[in-house]
Amino acid sequence: MKISFHGADRGVTGSCHLLECCGKRILIDCGMYQGGRELAEENAQPFGFEPSSIDYLLLTHAHLDHCGRIPLLAKQGFKGEVISTAASFELARLVLLDSASLQEEEARYRQRKLKRRSGRKPSTAVGPLYSILDALNSFEVFGRHAEYRKPLRIADGISATFLDAGHILGSASIVLALEEQGRQHRALFSGDLGYHGRVILGDPDKPPPVDTVVMESTYGDRNHKELQPSVAELYDAINATMERGGNVIIPTFALERAQEILYFLREGVEQHKIHSHISVFLDSPMAISATEIFSRHPECFDHEALALTRNGQDPFWLPGLHFTRETAESMAINSIDGGAVIMAGSGMCTGGRVRHHLKHNLWDRRSSVIFVGYAAQGTLARRIIDGAKTVKIFGEEISVNAEIYTIGGFSAHADQQDLVAWHRKTGSPQTTYLVHGEEASMTALAAHLRNTEIRMPSLHDSFPLA
Repeated sequence: MKISFHGADRGVTGSCHLLECCGKRILIDCGMYQGGRELAEENAQPFGFEPSSIDYLLLTHAHLDHCGRIPLLAKQGFKGEVISTAASFELARLVLLDSASLQEEEARYRQRKLKRRSGRKPSTAVGPLYSILDALNSFEVFGRHAEYRKPLRIADGISATFLDAGHILGSASIVLALEEQGRQHRALFSGDLGYHGRVILGDPDKPPPVDTVVMESTYGDRNHKELQPSVAELYDAINATMERGGNVIIPTFALERAQEILYFLREGVEQHKIHSHISVFLDSPMAISATEIFSRHPECFDHEALALTRNGQDPFWLPGLHFTRETAESMAINSIDGGAVIMAGSGMCTGGRVRHHLKHNLWDRRSSVIFVGYAAQGTLARRIIDGAKTVKIFGEEISVNAEIYTIGGFSAHADQQDLVAWHRKTGSPQTTYLVHGEEASMTALAAHLRNTEIRMPSLHDSFPLA
């Protein structure tokens, strides 16, 4: 038995871990590196293993940094089986098709850029990492759907139990029970962990005692702001903007964050905490599709959200809500002079429809922009948050006069306190491998973990399972 690490090692994206036992090779996740150009180039590098040698891929959840290279894996020879929860499969299809479409668009842009630079057609084609056809073909390797807390036999001597991770819809931590030549070993892969007390989704399941833990450490060095004060701040920001006669722009991540904000907006209207006459626009085709998928999977909901659905109520619907899929519908929103809450992607304002809405509203002192997610250095969102007086959008310099809010309590990741509490429930594992975090976060978290040997693997490191 051995384990090796091929992504999200001393970094946050590209999760990919390989476990070998009983003559089988099992991947846990196959994610995409996200960020700057160097990371984009890293996605095209060899995996660190032969794709055709992989027998199974267990998917913890459908975020791109966990599933994004599955089409590339299949394109390069993987013929095994991807096993995930039913909700993760639906979301992964949506995410991978969107990723392929963006890559094809980027490849066309690079091709045009090279042509303009040289004055003639490039001698070699600039292709995407994978195409829409590659993404569609990869769906053929998706197989069984795992149910929470029900052991699933993978092969002789190997069974997997998917536990609710409480991170996004369908997300899972995975326990692998292994037996080889009379030796037994239990390995636990955390995936990305949520935390207790969130809306919509159930709390993370209690993990069992195990021998090995592979654990995310994204926020291993900090604790989050509490949720309810963040919700109250959201309501106050919306009400203040409505009273000024402006619009509210909320740059929104399509998975989880969009649905969570819709949930709170519905609750705010029902409890008379925000103006009931507001018009709310979910202006993101991907977020609209994701919201529809959420509605099909109440088995992932917490007690309150489940009670709403059983009473015939949609947790994500409120009066004045509009889904705008078509480009013409999106453009029409910009003629609204006030009283609208506009949720649009992308969350970091790196592309998508939100940039058009910012262009039409950032200059207006009556309006507000509410950031409810992480904004990386170098992104348009970060420049606005950091206090830029003007920003360039579509080649035009736009004054930043709107009120800017940054509300930090909506993270989908467990913080240090939650991570430590979760790890304590795993008993006294022989080894804990910290992944999916920057070195500072891993080091801070390691100082709080007890009764285990801590390792922080580098890319392609391999270790025997004791």
